[in-house]
Amino acid sequence: MKYVIMLGDGMADYPIESLNGETPLSYAKTPAMDALSKKSEIGLVKTVPEGMKPGSDTANLSVLGYDPKLYYSGRSPLEALSIGVPMKDTDVALRCNIVTISDDDVPFEEKIIIDHSSGEISTEDCGVLLDEVKKALENETYQFYLGTSYRHCLIWDKGEVIDLIQPHDVLEQKIGPNLPKDPALLAMMKKSYEILKDHPINKERKAKGLNPANCCWFWGAGTKPKVSDFYEKNGKKGAMISAVDLLKGIAVGSGMKVVEVQGANGGLHTNYTGKKDAAVKALCEDGYDFVYIHVEAPDEMGHQGSVERKVQAIENIDAYIVGPLVKELQEKKEDFRLLILPDHPTPICVRTHTGDAVPYLLYDSTKEQSHTWIYNEKEAKESGNYIDKGHEMIDVLFEKK
Repeated sequence: MKYVIMLGDGMADYPIESLNGETPLSYAKTPAMDALSKKSEIGLVKTVPEGMKPGSDTANLSVLGYDPKLYYSGRSPLEALSIGVPMKDTDVALRCNIVTISDDDVPFEEKIIIDHSSGEISTEDCGVLLDEVKKALENETYQFYLGTSYRHCLIWDKGEVIDLIQPHDVLEQKIGPNLPKDPALLAMMKKSYEILKDHPINKERKAKGLNPANCCWFWGAGTKPKVSDFYEKNGKKGAMISAVDLLKGIAVGSGMKVVEVQGANGGLHTNYTGKKDAAVKALCEDGYDFVYIHVEAPDEMGHQGSVERKVQAIENIDAYIVGPLVKELQEKKEDFRLLILPDHPTPICVRTHTGDAVPYLLYDSTKEQSHTWIYNEKEAKESGNYIDKGHEMIDVLFEKK
């Protein structure tokens, strides 16, 4: 038996008036998932424990079978693992987004945060900008490391795990109330704006109508993670397929194989087909029992507040991953169980994560089932199936429960 999780990051949502009261998931044209739902179990699963922040970090740990209350030590340390940062036990890792803030002539604290992703800037361009920041700000205490696109890492030697605001939680708000209280971090953020605001890359981006990447934003502080080995825990040889350092970091920490896919960029136009091909190869040629296919696009479109693009992201997952993946595994006569779900909702109306339970679809190619339901938030709730502890969902997939 082969096992697959297809994780559409932030895919769940609330009913939207412009979609005639439907959610992006229910509105999107998803013939492959619709066909599967008739032969699958659907329901709701609570991926984020009560009292914890609804982040992709806590939620994806949960989906992979790791109770966030036991294993979570901060988001950025997981990303640090992915990019090969040599963390000491006394280090604190922080996410360093390079964001877009308004460049109007007002005090720094009065500026507005416009875009947490700087228009999904390329890693190449952002690397040039981060190099300028490093030249001015790096020292024995603070070290910067390049990640992917706008997502980078700051290591703070003998640092503190302090509460910092996620930039995507405060879009279109004044940055003053959301800035770090730590004077050194605040000073670096202010200095980064002075370094980046007139950089040639940002002048060129503005001339093209793109958001400039003009300020570092620190968040997600945490210490070196300790995640138990996935194979030892589950008896399954696992592979991770994702463009996002967070997911790769969880994989590195748990001993899973990280499969790199050319053109996978965490955006709407990621290489969906490449991810599907990588999954089939891992399962059918390379001897892996389990693959985790993570697609960031629905989450990014939710943060952007774009209904149309979130619907498109979901349709792309269905058309280029789910449908072809099922077809190819069937043609290769592989028995498989496929779990489709988001990690958390990223509703258009709030443009950030919420902790609501998410809809899941669980298909088993060896079992005959017949239902009338369709996979979406409303019908998943009406099914009556509910899993209260998200970290137990993988035991359901692996038929341990």
